[in-house]
Amino acid sequence: MSHLVSSTVAFFTPQSGGSPNADEIDTLYKITLYIALVIFVAVEGVLAYVLFKFRARKHAVAHQTHGNTRLEIGWTVGAAVILLGLAIVTFAKLSSIQNPPNTGPGGAAVGESGELYASVNRKLPPNGKSLNITVVGRQYIWQYIYPGANEADGLGAPYSYEEMVVPTDTTITLDIVSDDVVHSWWVPALGGKFQAVPGYHNYTWMKISKPGIFRGQCAFLCGRGHARMIATVKAVPPAQFETWLAYQKQQIAQANAAAKLARAKLGSQIGAGQVENP
Repeated sequence: MSHLVSSTVAFFTPQSGGSPNADEIDTLYKITLYIALVIFVAVEGVLAYVLFKFRARKHAVAHQTHGNTRLEIGWTVGAAVILLGLAIVTFAKLSSIQNPPNTGPGGAAVGESGELYASVNRKLPPNGKSLNITVVGRQYIWQYIYPGANEADGLGAPYSYEEMVVPTDTTITLDIVSDDVVHSWWVPALGGKFQAVPGYHNYTWMKISKPGIFRGQCAFLCGRGHARMIATVKAVPPAQFETWLAYQKQQIAQANAAAKLARAKLGSQIGAGQVENP
């Protein structure tokens, strides 16, 4: 019976279990749902009682009541108290949804304080350290750009498409942007939806405690390929993440070296195959 109740509740509540902010959103949603269910059952119960007790009978004359001040004040105050209580709980939970915690002791090494900046929109952990990943929405694929660009030209940062790989027990801050139209980054088990808007930066965070794969997709109709624009987050142990990131950097370095040789070869050609510099 308890399994049936929990399964029913899970059907009507957001996914969670991947990140603390998603868990807090789920908890807040359930508090609101339970209060709404209690009110619904109470109202429908009173309605059923009234319909039965004052049902039509032969030779019965209904009593005409023109308002009840005490009753009207009671349900107005009751509704106000419920709304006030929900507002207090919401604001109490809001900070834990918006503000990321520090990376855990078993997490990956992340940037020192000062490498990132905090603002009204971008929240950083108390110690200012996080692994910052830029999420770029493009028709119809997500790109994830990691720290590690060349200081000279800002290029060469490691990246991946479709699947974001992150270390466990590490605070991840996301900088969400778009290169073309409006998209929406949404991995339900890791938090809420965040739009990727051209010319604008949106921010969120996550912290995954154990290895796993979390799936989502673009949640904003962005064109004919919208349904294929899926998003996957793969959480791995920090050591495995460092190995993966090093491999990505190696692949980029090899590709850049090959491109440099190809450019040099084209530049050395003469005759019909000569390439002129602008």
